[in-house]
Amino acid sequence: MSKLELLPSEALYPVPVVLVSCGNRDLANIITIAWCGVACSKPPLLTISIRPSRYSNNIIKNSGEFVINIPTKDLLKETDICGTISGCDKDKFDLCNFTKADSSIVKSPIIKECPTNIECRVINVLNLGTHDMFIGEAVKVHRDRSILDKKGNIDYSGAAPIVYNQGEYWSLGKRIGRYGFSAK
Repeated sequence: MSKLELLPSEALYPVPVVLVSCGNRDLANIITIAWCGVACSKPPLLTISIRPSRYSNNIIKNSGEFVINIPTKDLLKETDICGTISGCDKDKFDLCNFTKADSSIVKSPIIKECPTNIECRVINVLNLGTHDMFIGEAVKVHRDRSILDKKGNIDYSGAAPIVYNQGEYWSLGKRIGRYGFSAK
């Protein structure tokens, strides 16, 4: 197999697409993020990376909290809108007909239409160049029962998350294995 050598880039694929809500119930914003990941299990730490010029960046820096909302493929159009329009110009909750719901711990609202919502408190902000990385500790998780199987695990075919691949949105296909299957 022949390999082509390329210049360094953020060539990782796929990456999850999430809607990050920030602010408070009265003045809230949503930003679409594909630079999101898990940093640690205990304590549960998640990262989101946002350009300093984005409206949500300062909201999160000032409030010290945010919510990661995981949309379904049925929310693809709204997810794309939240990534292409600035919250300083439009109320994205109204524009996308999203319902603001109260979080349990943080002041940032959850997006009711998303089946998973993860409340986070910022524990660190790292300026990495073009983006600031916010490291947030997950302080509460909300999950719709409709996406759970009989054992209480996520049924990803029902959850239908969106992934981002080099400028394109994709949905997940079928399960092809489970962790540790090769050791059996």
